[in-house]
Amino acid sequence: MQLTAPATSRTGTRDADGMAVASFILGLLGLLVLNLFLGPIAIALAGVALWRGTARRGRALLGLTLGVADLVVLLAFMQVDSTVSWSF
Repeated sequence: MQLTAPATSRTGTRDADGMAVASFILGLLGLLVLNLFLGPIAIALAGVALWRGTARRGRALLGLTLGVADLVVLLAFMQVDSTVSWSF
């Protein structure tokens, strides 16, 4: 007995589109808080979305860029403060 509908190519594309949007949002949020955690998650989600062939390729690339920027910002503030976190 099957409880869920079988996966189709449309479902896979929709999942990849959701991952692209999630990577963008997490990358953007990661610039402000928790960049050590949200940056790598944004990078991973963007990579999977691009690999699955998302229709929102620009959003996935933006999420990838923002995820990398999260880590760069963290490294820059770590050099200035000599800590793993930063505050305003």
